[in-house]
Amino acid sequence: MAPFASAQNPAQNREQNPAHTSGSTITIPRALFIMSLLYGGLAVLAGVLGTKLASLGHWPLLGDLAVESGIFAFLLLVVMSSAVSELYGQATANRLVRYGFLPLIVSMVLLTVVIRYVPPAPFWGDQDAFARLLGQGARMQFAGLCSYGISQTLNVYLFSKLAGGSGKLLIVRAWISSVLSQTVDTVIFITISFYGTVDATGQAMPIGTIMEGQIISKIVLSTIMVPPFIWLFVRLGRKLDA
Repeated sequence: MAPFASAQNPAQNREQNPAHTSGSTITIPRALFIMSLLYGGLAVLAGVLGTKLASLGHWPLLGDLAVESGIFAFLLLVVMSSAVSELYGQATANRLVRYGFLPLIVSMVLLTVVIRYVPPAPFWGDQDAFARLLGQGARMQFAGLCSYGISQTLNVYLFSKLAGGSGKLLIVRAWISSVLSQTVDTVIFITISFYGTVDATGQAMPIGTIMEGQIISKIVLSTIMVPPFIWLFVRLGRKLDA
């Protein structure tokens, strides 16, 4: 495969034809193939990790921060979709996001079947804990699908448009698109999941407070994680395709 930098217009060429064909054989760029595998796996893992609330410690001016652990996997999804957009174009990155629905939906269906319809072995006593940690109601599953699709598509759009055709300011573009898309993700997910519900005391769920804490935590993590990882994935992708 020709080196990434050798094509006259690599981004446009790869966006139009990211998979090269030779007869009946289709060759996918090595980096795109690896990132696609990682993307699908992390899309599923994000939901599993999200059952744990993680402490980010105490921050000056911000106070104690906590976030659901799925954000670590989700930010890597943001990084990879941005890296694919940088290497192969916006259209390819958007296809990656759409294909990400497949492992998400399949994993949701399998978890629901295993939890609700597959009986536990008589000697296994962790069914309740398993169902409590991994079982999600239909409303929360729907919220996850909506927030994933909209926020990831927005991330790819912003990352590509901020480039303005120049391909410069990679880290800055990645950070801005990540912060904005994660804010939208939080608003959509929490609104759909908890609007109109009540807590254990019968009071309406404090949606605004939940959003505020999650958004601040995600901005902090986006600032820490996204810049170095986007640089690493783009650099690694170019090296793998060389």
